[in-house]
Amino acid sequence: MPFPARYTPALVCEPSCRRHPGENRVSIELRKIESCASRCNEKFNRDAACQCDRRCLWHGNCCEDYEHLCTGEPPCETKSEPLPQLEEETEEVSPGHTTPLFSDLYSAPTSCQGRCYEAFDKHHQCHCNARCQEFGNCCKDFESLCSDHEGFSHSSDAITKEEIQSISEKIYRADTNKAQKEDIVLNSQNCISPSETRNQVDRCPKPLFTYVNEKLFSKPTYAAFINLLNNYQRATGHGEHFSAQELAEQDAFLREIMKTAVMKELYSFLHHQNRYGSEQEFVDDLKNMWFGLYSRGNEEGDSSGFEHVFSGEVKKGKVTGFHNWIRFYLEEKEGLVDYYSHIYDGPWDSYPDVLAMQFNWDGYYKEVGSAFIGSSPEFEFALYSLCFIARPGKVCQLSLGGYPLAVRTYTWDKSTYGNGKKYIATAYIVSST
Repeated sequence: MPFPARYTPALVCEPSCRRHPGENRVSIELRKIESCASRCNEKFNRDAACQCDRRCLWHGNCCEDYEHLCTGEPPCETKSEPLPQLEEETEEVSPGHTTPLFSDLYSAPTSCQGRCYEAFDKHHQCHCNARCQEFGNCCKDFESLCSDHEGFSHSSDAITKEEIQSISEKIYRADTNKAQKEDIVLNSQNCISPSETRNQVDRCPKPLFTYVNEKLFSKPTYAAFINLLNNYQRATGHGEHFSAQELAEQDAFLREIMKTAVMKELYSFLHHQNRYGSEQEFVDDLKNMWFGLYSRGNEEGDSSGFEHVFSGEVKKGKVTGFHNWIRFYLEEKEGLVDYYSHIYDGPWDSYPDVLAMQFNWDGYYKEVGSAFIGSSPEFEFALYSLCFIARPGKVCQLSLGGYPLAVRTYTWDKSTYGNGKKYIATAYIVSST
């Protein structure tokens, strides 16, 4: 209702902006940034001591007055539960290394096994979140399982968390081949809680992708990537046998992505870190770690890191891997993928974004499949490679557009290449904590 003429409404000052005795304006501003007063549902503020955005409960960094001032049940993707571990990691991906399902994460609360960088939970005896060292309440195995400085080596040139976050931001900015907002129309529909992911209920009557501008797929890296997707048998236990043409397509993909600013940034960084002496050495290693064959089933050479992560596999009646939006779109378009629901939608308001979803792939169910949405093939390939090289078999803390993101990689330990180097078993997004 408009105010009467000549009436000026009084400005009401909330408690956080009222001056206490002896306070100056600077101290008032500092106090305001530690409260959610006038900040409810704002975007992530890296300068603030605590947060009031929709995902602060997920990240465990809400201000103390968040629940009081920012009332209402948060959407399911923001509840203070970690993303459940993907079901492929319940199987042994390397000798002696298994990861429990979400429901089992709390069975051993005195350990950080499967809990690295999860949200703070006051009910736990010890903690594995990013600030546990600051508060002195980490579990005893936090350093060994979640250390930020473990990676290629324990030497003085080990890649630090800050360096990983810096290069991931550079890669993020360099992804000029990514989809623009108008290139993709998503219909994410129903979001469920993590406890419902095993129910296998289709809660989304419509496809995930309403529209994709397929002109994207004519770009050289997209076209080279798509050529690779149908070169595999999805069922483990059946050996992969590549034709000369299919081997040439692997080389063509690597050749095209190495022309991009994304991969040039990654190589420059790793060269500076003394990981590779030449670009050719880097490309040769990428080909081995991603495309080298090993055995997940009974047949020799039935799997590879690329097949698992980007194309997807079926093992013991379940979908494993399959973490790529292009593959999802193409299979959904053919009627082979049925989108069921999602449990997490990332905070990015442009592409690339992140979605953790449930779906059926031609008769087989995927309990939790996290994927970048709208990213170029080289962007995903670069970030997963960075994490595998810098944090093999561990959680890798990235930063994309000012938002945190965690990627988990696993090494394949049953066979090696070169001088004992390990293949990629899997790589996937675990959370945005």
